[in-house]
Amino acid sequence: MSGTDILTGIALVLVIEGLVYALAPSLVERLLEALRAMPVEARRTLGLATLATGLVLLWITQG
Repeated sequence: MSGTDILTGIALVLVIEGLVYALAPSLVERLLEALRAMPVEARRTLGLATLATGLVLLWITQG
């Protein structure tokens, strides 16, 4: 994995997040409210599950 790959990944995340904020700002607000209502452990578990999913996808795509 090169530095270019990392920058490409960061750029894609920013593009997707920017689209969400531009196209559905009220959805972002509702999601943030839902996250605030979740217990810390549930947020941590969600974060770890997201991290694991991302790692698996990277592993699959990088072969």
